[in-house]
Amino acid sequence: MSISTFGFPTPIVFGAGARHQVAGHLRERGIRRPLVVTDRGIAPLPILGEFVAGLTGLEPAVFSGAFGNPTGAQVMAGADAFRAHGADAVIGFGGGAALDVAKVVAVMAVHPGSILEYAWGPGMRPIDLELPYLITLPTTSGTGSEVGRSSVISDDVTHIKKSVFSPKLLARTVFADPELTLDLPAGVTAATGMDALTHNVESLLSPVYHPICDGIAVEGTRIAARALLQAVREPRDLQARADMMMASMMGAIAFQKDLGATHSCAHALGTVADMHHGFANAVMIDHVMRFNRDAALPKFHMLAEAVGVAKAAAGESADAFIAWLSELKSALGIPAGLGAAGVHAGQIDRLVEVAFADGCHQTNPRPCSGEDFARIFRAAL
Repeated sequence: MSISTFGFPTPIVFGAGARHQVAGHLRERGIRRPLVVTDRGIAPLPILGEFVAGLTGLEPAVFSGAFGNPTGAQVMAGADAFRAHGADAVIGFGGGAALDVAKVVAVMAVHPGSILEYAWGPGMRPIDLELPYLITLPTTSGTGSEVGRSSVISDDVTHIKKSVFSPKLLARTVFADPELTLDLPAGVTAATGMDALTHNVESLLSPVYHPICDGIAVEGTRIAARALLQAVREPRDLQARADMMMASMMGAIAFQKDLGATHSCAHALGTVADMHHGFANAVMIDHVMRFNRDAALPKFHMLAEAVGVAKAAAGESADAFIAWLSELKSALGIPAGLGAAGVHAGQIDRLVEVAFADGCHQTNPRPCSGEDFARIFRAAL
């Protein structure tokens, strides 16, 4: 039996009103000049103004330069803002893009060069200096970036997504307040919620040994299955919002096991078609699960049990779970395939190229060749 190493170190303050504890938390640690990193969409909203006004006893500044699929230029601009303010901490406040930017703004506040020099791969520079104190507050329930140790940043020229990965990117404390998600539009709730569900599903299906993560992924799937549609249909349902925030964090904790081919497809769609990551996962998940079906029947049975559609035979459970995913997409208003999402056949070759080069499918339960990706994308059209 091989030796594995894993852990779950992040402190989390969870519940309605958790955001109100941030100011005291920072003051107790001698922090006075935090930089709040958020995105353009949140910058004009009352939730940001209310949050910043509540940072009593502190002198915060706001960097709202994150948007779309985050790029290296956004990160470097945030690091410039950190230094200009003389900041002593970073507060990530927003969805996955803002939180990903916040984590690596903390890196570049104290490290030389440009952020993509620290992206995972041959010749990457080490993140070897102590980072500024970092806390995160998610305003969506999708990526789970608030508890993650990685940040996905796109090259400004090629738009290729690259991952910066280090335990030093973990937030010192997460303040997970579901009240911050109450005003999310239905479409954003659906796309981000499907992202959270995909993280749990793909983490469980990954063949990497990590039974702790497997248990978290099964329960995260169960929670998301009962809460996602309710959060879309009844957006002010605080319990549904809290459940989705928890499922999101559980998916991100579980995927330290790594993910699968759905994410490779989604990363390709983000690169080639500039598609929102959660939306791309939502469109692709059932198509990839059909490809994976025979490679992970016992785990598909576990997933079918978690969402309440299990059958006596594992194969029947797998089919029922995949059908459940398709039905959930329809109920959420997610397109059944890529054609309805604006992707055309002329993009397939480039999608295949980017997906096959992406590392996520290396832990897919069924190996994926370039020809396999071509078949998956064509079927999804």
